[in-house]
Amino acid sequence: MSERPLDADVIAMTRAWVANFVVAHDVCPFAGREVRRDSLRYVVANDDDPEHLLHTLIEECHRLDAEPAIETTLMILPEGVADFDDYLDLLGVADALLEAEGYMGVYQLASFHPDYVFEGVAADDPANYTNRSPWPMWHLLRESSVEAAVAAYPDPESIPEINVAALREIGSAALAEQWAACRRVRARD
Repeated sequence: MSERPLDADVIAMTRAWVANFVVAHDVCPFAGREVRRDSLRYVVANDDDPEHLLHTLIEECHRLDAEPAIETTLMILPEGVADFDDYLDLLGVADALLEAEGYMGVYQLASFHPDYVFEGVAADDPANYTNRSPWPMWHLLRESSVEAAVAAYPDPESIPEINVAALREIGSAALAEQWAACRRVRARD
């Protein structure tokens, strides 16, 4: 995609990815409930300045502090971190900022990127699709909710292995097409 779409389209693509990929493939067994409850907040952080992105992250922490009905925030970063290594560098700074601001143990970040590749895994391995999203993003989760969900799940340690096996069964070509379909969604659809 040569031009970045409008914010509404970026959110529409992300919503499609959450519903048609994350929930549909049960990549996160806890996501479906929150989608049905409409408790996810989608925020487009239109800035290529890392300092502004980090400021927006803390603003989102404050919003979650003030609005308990919002379970989680997907902070979409369409500019400035298209390069996966740059994204990982900024993610490290974001985690350190959460700690410095007293949010360690309150919120945690899950990371997603269009070019996500797990360390030691080939770039074309279907397992990488567990963390591939239409846009670079940070998923800001309430730590207490994560702990409660994991405690209620029969075998949370098995989730990554189950995901890897399921996605490898589907295969890279089919996953790439499903993922690309999410990128074609527009707000008017």
